[in-house]
Formats: sequence, C-alpha cells, structure tokens
Amino acid sequence: MTRLKDKVAVITGGSGAIGSSTAKLFLEHGAKVVLVDINADSLKKVAKDLNHERLSYVTADVTKAADVENYVKHTVDTFGKIDVFFNNAGIEGAVKPVEDYPEEIFDRLMGVNVKGVWLGMKYVLPQMNDGGSIINTSSVSGLMGSPNLTAYVASKHAVIGLTRVVALEAAPRGIRVNTIHPSPVDNRMMRSLEEGYAPGEGEKAKKDFEDSIPLNRYATNDDIAKGVLFLASDDSKFTTGSKLVVDGGMTMA
Repeated sequence: MTRLKDKVAVITGGSGAIGSSTAKLFLEHGAKVVLVDINADSLKKVAKDLNHERLSYVTADVTKAADVENYVKHTVDTFGKIDVFFNNAGIEGAVKPVEDYPEEIFDRLMGVNVKGVWLGMKYVLPQMNDGGSIINTSSVSGLMGSPNLTAYVASKHAVIGLTRVVALEAAPRGIRVNTIHPSPVDNRMMRSLEEGYAPGEGEKAKKDFEDSIPLNRYATNDDIAKGVLFLASDDSKFTTGSKLVVDGGMTMA
C-alpha cells in the first residue's frame, strides 16, 4: 500500500528517532523525503542506513530563518514541490524547578520548539501544494502539566496555539494543519528526562512513567510514525486544527 505515492515530504528533526522512523515509513508508502537536522553527521548516518533513491537531506538550524529558507529551497530544487511537512524538530531542555531553571536553556528550547515550528510553517506554507498537510509535533506535555519542565511544557502548549491559527489561515487552500501528541517514547529523549528526574536511577523513573500509562508501556517510535502517516495521508483529508493523541491512555488516566 502506498498512501503517499508521488508526495514530497519534509521532516525536521530528521536524524532523531521519531524523524528517522517516520522517514522510513514515508518511503515505504511511496513518498520522496527530505530530512532536515542540525547534526550533519547524524543526518549522513540516517541517510546511509535508509539508503533510498527517493531520500535527500540538508543540514539546518531551525531557529535561523536563512537555514529554514534553504531547506525549503533544497526540497523544491530537488523534488519540485512540497506536499507534507512534518514539523518535528524539538529538544527537551533541563529538568529543574522554575526557580532553578537556567535562562539560557529556556531561551534555546523556546527557540527550537516554538520559533522553529513557526519559521517552518512561515516558509514552507507558501511553497506547499494546495491540499497538503502540516503535522506539528507537540506532546502529552502540551495537554497537561509536568513538574520541573516549565520550558518544555510551555513550548508544547505553544505549538497547539500556532497550529490552530495556521489551520485557519491555510484552510482556504485545503491545507490541513494538525498536532501529534506522543506520550513518553522509548528513545534518547526519554533517557535524558529519566536521568533528569532520577539521577542514577533511570530505570526507576522509567517504571514510574510506565505505571502512569494505562497500556503500561512507552510508545515506540513506530507508534508515533504511524500516527504521522495518518495525518500526512489523504485518510485525514477532513481533519485540521486537531490534536492526535498517541499516548496509551496517559492523558485519560
């Protein structure tokens, strides 16, 4: 089945676990894919591992307008158009109470997680085909509060606001704009957060997180990628301004 046949997709945070898993799934479903990330070495490794003629990549800092304009230009120059934008780049920041949270980390996180999402839509939207799809990565943290994560939680709430505004602005062109909200995912970011919550006792922190999820496990990267595929494909052609929660019931509990 090729749900994205002849579609061109851009994925930021492309060398990360969710980004690379989504790229693999998109390629399997017929898309042409451009991966974007700040880490050139990681991008090259992912591209080598995926080893596909319909894959390209470009290094960019999503907080810099010139870099964003460049990855948009690279995509159009390479594949001629943009149909899908997985606006996925994000960082977790520090795990500290608000009074101890470093200002420089707050600023960096908001730059990547909020400004990067905004810049991506600002420069992708004019080049996107009518009827396209934008998927912005939020989190269960965009739907609830979590102690010691002021910057991350604030940023993921902000992504919802950006999404709702642009969904209204893009609707006349038939472009859908939605958010995806993963629960804890079994990847590097959660190892960092586990260590932040319980230094030297990451396994205990993981167990505590799992106990808060009714399905009693972390999401896999593929669980999230399949949700993104739904929002990218025509299966979601009447879905916009919505929140797709892939959390094993965590926000319900």
